[in-house]
Amino acid sequence: MDVYKITGENRLKGTIKVSGAKNSAVALIPATILANSPVTIGGIPEISDAWALKDLLEEFGGKVLFQNGVMTVDPTDMVALPLPNGNVKRLRASYYLMGAMLGRFKKAVIGLPGGCFLGPRPIDQHIKGFEALGAKVTNEHGAIYLRADELIGAKIYLDVASVGATINIMLAAVRAKGKTIIENAAKEPEIIDVATLLTNMGASIKGAGTSVIRIEGVDELHGTQHTIIPDRIEAATFMIMAAAIGDGVTIDNVIPLHLEAVTAKLREMGVKVQIDEESIFIPKTDLSELQAIDIKTLVYPGFPTDVQQPLSVLMTQVQGASKVTDTIYPARFKHIDELNRMSAKARVEGNTAMISGPTTLQGSTVTATDLRAGAALVLAGLVAEGETEIRDIYHIERGYSSLIDKLCEIGADIRRETISLEVADK
Repeated sequence: MDVYKITGENRLKGTIKVSGAKNSAVALIPATILANSPVTIGGIPEISDAWALKDLLEEFGGKVLFQNGVMTVDPTDMVALPLPNGNVKRLRASYYLMGAMLGRFKKAVIGLPGGCFLGPRPIDQHIKGFEALGAKVTNEHGAIYLRADELIGAKIYLDVASVGATINIMLAAVRAKGKTIIENAAKEPEIIDVATLLTNMGASIKGAGTSVIRIEGVDELHGTQHTIIPDRIEAATFMIMAAAIGDGVTIDNVIPLHLEAVTAKLREMGVKVQIDEESIFIPKTDLSELQAIDIKTLVYPGFPTDVQQPLSVLMTQVQGASKVTDTIYPARFKHIDELNRMSAKARVEGNTAMISGPTTLQGSTVTATDLRAGAALVLAGLVAEGETEIRDIYHIERGYSSLIDKLCEIGADIRRETISLEVADK
């Protein structure tokens, strides 16, 4: 079993660089299926989700080269091979293959997606969109079957402003006949990133980043080059780490506009956030001067659900009672039990966590239950007394590229070790 071991209380200082956006990458890579010639995407984070998607494209017959953060996909010889199981179970975002395959081949067989379990995350809005475009969608033996004689543009109203559904419908609609209008579309920066790639490939998309997206279908999409946006969730994670145990940390390669909600809440706590054009500096923070706050997660541009877990660790270090309400994934509080193993004072009631501080966290053996819970536990280990061992780190490595190297370069004592199952069971 592979684990992270962290010796806490080592101060962080220096510059840490943010990788390309994980939530963009997992949509951009499937989008390359729609092209008729090679597509090159720079800045892809070297995370397990990206490698899993590379394997999936190769199963379809694509030629994929991935090195030094650059992925080139030649989709020329791809075929609509059914993928009911296997690699699709490794990541949630495998559902983007549905829209891309449907757009290019008018058919697909994709196993139900895997990834982090954060409570029910239905794909009914994806299916609603595909059916509106003219596809027949069935669930057979745990796999989604999509079939269409042709795709026809339609007006689609999303009952929930879902990022996944918005992108998936875009992927199919760019090759549909006529105009598609997506109403109540999600507005996240990753949607704009995907729309930019598709537009560079020859698609006609207007309104990405607003609640109404208009798409004129085209007969063909061609290859192009694209550079992914920085990962706003990784940047936020590093900002919180810098506030919790930093002696002056610069977070480089960021788009500050994408971090406004996080920046506002950190400043409300008392953190002095200094913003430059493409970087953010967090000076040494006196935790005794910070104050408890309440946050409520919302769709973009509100406070992101992916950041509430790391921020809850900082809440354990400040004076007073903080409250976190998650309206996006109400079950996203499994990290609270793990933090309590480290002597935190926190409890969960429904979709809200109450956290009291300040508390001195103690190193312990804990388990990453999902990607962002894992990031929270890494931060907890950095501030805790003694050694923390984090298990099930595959969750963390789904979304954070070169995390150990990045943190060690600015002063953390964190390492990856393999322990025997006998030791793990004790």
